[in-house]
Amino acid sequence: MRPCAEGLPAPTTSVTIRPMTHYATAPEDRIPFHLKVVYGLGAFVNNLLAAASGGMMIVLNLGLGMNPALVGLLGALPRLFDAFIDPVMGYVSDHTRTRWGRRRPYIFVGAIAVGLAFALLWQLPPGRTESFYFWYFLLGSLLFYLAYTVFAAPWVGLGYELTPDYHERTRLMGVQNFTGQLAYVITPWFLLIMQSERFFDDMVDGAAGLAIVIGIVAMVIGILPAIFLRERIGVPGGNGAEDRQRRAREGGFREQMAAFWRGCRLTLGSRPFLNLCAATFLVFNGFILIAAFQSYVIIYYVFGGDTVRGAEFSGYAGTAGAISAFVVIVIVTWLGTRLGKKRTFYVAMGLSMLGYALKWICYDPAMPWLLLLPAPLLAFGLGGLFTLVPSMIADVVDMDELQTHERREGLYGAVFWWVVKLGMAAALAASGVLLNATGFDVALEGNQSERTIFLMRVFDCAVPFVASGLAIWAIAAFPITEQRAHENRLALEARRGAA
Repeated sequence: MRPCAEGLPAPTTSVTIRPMTHYATAPEDRIPFHLKVVYGLGAFVNNLLAAASGGMMIVLNLGLGMNPALVGLLGALPRLFDAFIDPVMGYVSDHTRTRWGRRRPYIFVGAIAVGLAFALLWQLPPGRTESFYFWYFLLGSLLFYLAYTVFAAPWVGLGYELTPDYHERTRLMGVQNFTGQLAYVITPWFLLIMQSERFFDDMVDGAAGLAIVIGIVAMVIGILPAIFLRERIGVPGGNGAEDRQRRAREGGFREQMAAFWRGCRLTLGSRPFLNLCAATFLVFNGFILIAAFQSYVIIYYVFGGDTVRGAEFSGYAGTAGAISAFVVIVIVTWLGTRLGKKRTFYVAMGLSMLGYALKWICYDPAMPWLLLLPAPLLAFGLGGLFTLVPSMIADVVDMDELQTHERREGLYGAVFWWVVKLGMAAALAASGVLLNATGFDVALEGNQSERTIFLMRVFDCAVPFVASGLAIWAIAAFPITEQRAHENRLALEARRGAA
């Protein structure tokens, strides 16, 4: 990093506001664009599998006639398993030593394993009992999520170490988020594909065929980060006498478990990291909590219970939001390298809050097309969140290494997504409770009470608005500025050089 002349900090006193220091990215810290895309392809695979594994579950009910309660269990139990093995895989990835690095062997093997597991999961034999399908799918899902974690946790950790530069991390995560978003352009068509009479006998046969295609895509694309990317740094003390001392300290299974729990404790004890987890929990789960409410408001308020027109305009709004997300990611990435991550976070969340507030005005039965107006602003919420926060976690990893002499990218990434997944499960459960609290009765169709419609609209606007505001408050306490990140980097490189 080199400081720009115009960004040099001015002398300060206790009452002087320090201007933002800006450091230009040195050529050696830049990641070539094609390698950013290669890393982003990991996000594409990650999102493709996540969306497909959830969206295709409808086949168990509509295609096989399975009880919806059992389908719900099959959706929840493997995800809980996935959430709890994430930190374990993150720790294993951090402490692996091979000639190919800590992450790349797991990414390579995991991509192949998860593709095979997903393809086999949906090869459901015909004519079996509901109990057979339940246990077949449950055990198959556990294997799938195990392979999924072997791929995803090291891939996330790899992204935190590809560059030491404050701004290049933001550019990397912007490209990663943009590339990963492409999966959500494809996955909404899966239900239609599975029902294609031209290619498949029925929906179950369609799921089997589609799963094979998805599995092959996951394997072919998923191994690319392992092949083309290189891990920039090793673990401190990773060779010679210090490495022998490390192995002696780590000892057997009991010592490893103690080290694992210590690593989790230190990770969860990092206040800057908890600031990021809190902000993500609030923004993401504030969105998830009311995700269904938008469609209910459009159908029952804007169109008076007309489900066909309501579904049509919900689709328009969803498409507008998806297209806007690509533009938003570019804007947030550009702003992040000029205003800094915290300031850009404020801007992104502020614009999304404006979008949520506009819903109250633009969701108007007299002018239904106005409901498209908030969509581009709403995209700043998740688009900004998943561009900026991963980049900020990479800065936290540097600070943690400076304080503990240990590098835990894998564990930080895994614990972060563990928090997100548990929060998402809670939000999905609470959303049904919140809908019941409005007094909604599906049997009334378009004759819902005024109180029900009013509460639907209030929850749809207010819950994510307040959650985003609290997220801004959480990020305000995040201590790592560009100047602080630069100082941490210099200290780490001096120590590594001395070692």
